[in-house]
Amino acid sequence: MSERLDALEIEIGAAAGGTVDASIIWLHGLGADGHDFEPIVPELPLPPGLRARFIFPHAPVQAVTINFGHVMPAWYDVYGDGREDAEGIRASQQRIEALIAGERERGVAPRRIVLAGFSQGGAIALQTGLRHPERLAGILALSTYLPLAEAVAAEASPANRDVPIFMAHGTEDPVIPLRRAAISRDALRKLGYQVEWHEYPMPHAVCPEEIADVGAWLGRVLTPSPAR
Repeated sequence: MSERLDALEIEIGAAAGGTVDASIIWLHGLGADGHDFEPIVPELPLPPGLRARFIFPHAPVQAVTINFGHVMPAWYDVYGDGREDAEGIRASQQRIEALIAGERERGVAPRRIVLAGFSQGGAIALQTGLRHPERLAGILALSTYLPLAEAVAAEASPANRDVPIFMAHGTEDPVIPLRRAAISRDALRKLGYQVEWHEYPMPHAVCPEEIADVGAWLGRVLTPSPAR
């Protein structure tokens, strides 16, 4: 059983004591923490009736090979030689599954849960979302790639074969080249997934146009339910 991750939480659209009926679990990149994307919440053009909880978990701290073994928040190790840390990736997948289970216990249905992430966090969002046994609302993968790609066909959950996937990448990204992200996009499409793809003239970052597109997409996949 994976340890429960510490996380920052922000609720929107719910009056004091009201009901939150959607959750966005948003995973940061290598070396950052849950506060990294906290400022993005008020910038997202979300529907006014949406009552949602943003959950920004903090990744475990570990040594990262590509960064000379320095210890930092990381969802998995990065070797820098083409190998993937399958054990670390699957361990983080289980940690995110625990967060999903926690939201279910709080009354949020899986179809109202979005998995989102940037860079390493986006890789774990894809890793977890494609394999989750119940239909999710969507997967948001920013400046990232598909991890353990060769295992997806065998391990993918039928429940999420039609899950909306938003992928976006900077054309000037020096950390994860655009080509690597495009290969991941094409691999997903070959498997039958409907991927909404966006490119922006930026490095390994986010930009205002991207934030606007993300907000519009979240509004579509989390159409506000009637007030209770």
